[in-house]
Amino acid sequence: MKLRQLLAATCTVGLIAGAAIVAPASAVPAAPKGPKNVIVLIGDGMGYNHVNNASLYDFGTSYKQVAGAPGNVVELEGTASYAFQKFPTQVDMSTYWVEGSYDPDKAWTDFDYVKSNPTDSAAAGTAMATGVKTYNAGLGVDADGTPVENISERAISLGKSAGVVSSVNYWHATPASYVVHNVNRNNKLEISSQEIASDMTVIMGAGHPYYTDSNTKRSTPDWRSNISQKDFEALGEGVNGWTLVEEKDDFQALTEGETPERVFGIAQVHSTLQQGRAGRSDAPGSVPFNAGVPSLETMTRGALNVLDNNQEGFTLMVEGGAIDWAGHANQTARDIEEVQEFTKAVDAVVEWVETNSNWRETLVIVTADHETGYIEGVDARPSWTSMDGAKGELPNLSWNSTNHTNMLVPVYAKGAGAKELERLATGTDPVRGAYLDNTDLANLLLKDLWADGNKGKAKGKYKGSDKAFGNR
Repeated sequence: MKLRQLLAATCTVGLIAGAAIVAPASAVPAAPKGPKNVIVLIGDGMGYNHVNNASLYDFGTSYKQVAGAPGNVVELEGTASYAFQKFPTQVDMSTYWVEGSYDPDKAWTDFDYVKSNPTDSAAAGTAMATGVKTYNAGLGVDADGTPVENISERAISLGKSAGVVSSVNYWHATPASYVVHNVNRNNKLEISSQEIASDMTVIMGAGHPYYTDSNTKRSTPDWRSNISQKDFEALGEGVNGWTLVEEKDDFQALTEGETPERVFGIAQVHSTLQQGRAGRSDAPGSVPFNAGVPSLETMTRGALNVLDNNQEGFTLMVEGGAIDWAGHANQTARDIEEVQEFTKAVDAVVEWVETNSNWRETLVIVTADHETGYIEGVDARPSWTSMDGAKGELPNLSWNSTNHTNMLVPVYAKGAGAKELERLATGTDPVRGAYLDNTDLANLLLKDLWADGNKGKAKGKYKGSDKAFGNR
């Protein structure tokens, strides 16, 4: 059945059910402590200079770059050009995993220090979603492999809805951190099955078995990289109440009007919405975008329109996942493209808050799970140099790694509870100033703002092969 036909049927059933059920005033739950809605937007791998790379190209401006010799580095104020750079709460965040660390003094006296023993996205995502640090590759589990509650589960226990959206595979490390419990991020098909069995309301991303990264249909479907044939066919049949959305027009249809109750969206592309498409990009947009694939902005708007059906509120995590992929590949132009797509998703969230909600009941956090690629100015090592560039031109920069780093990443926040993040920023960095830890983002909700009335526990205890536990 086409999505539009399903929507019409859903509306009819909803009207009939709505007319038959009227809850007595005594049955209406008291307003929970803390924000009604929490929206976390994560630019995977998006350090300060990833944003500056795009900002220099879009506006000819940069914000909070650093420059100087070891031991004498300063932060340059610059100009805040993107909307989230103007949020009232701005702190920094450490990103290290359970066996890592961050030494503020070493970070600015040894150029290579932040490249040592960095987190991966699974450990970082788990810390941000659960408030617990874990080993690299662990998803929703502590250092011993025991499941720990995430903020999606807490939201659901409070009667709210929960969703995740990503520009990379829907089962990838960051979105999976907010949904499942698995000892190894590489257990792709298990994670996919766990997500289908979850209580989430929205899951969206790349990962279609019938399409390539260039949005071309395969002659033979891939049942090993993203999802099993059994699970994909079950989604198409509406297992667990899911409505499977695949086509670009149907993603667009979700952005307005009535929606299905639960949406599992798999865009018709293999691993990324755009970054992995064929062709060398010499400038942003120089290679035509995948025409049949929805944007991260469209997915975000659609997810919000589904989630706000719940009058109790929701939590949503939106990931600009391919910023990280461009960082690993040291792709300056595609890094700009991915940050641009991410900022459009942020703008969509801000518009939703100001049109459909308000800043008194909704908390929006924009941040990164870690930095990837170590971008600095052209004459970087062994000192820190600032990037420069004119609007519409690729900035002058250097990539100093093909991996993750442990440098501090920015946190921008606005709305209900945002000021609490400043209270949690108890670390002091000689260049960046006050910083909090990545575990603080989830613990602000789990131990404080959403602590009252919680009955939720981590669900879906891992039942797969224990052999994977050794792969950290």
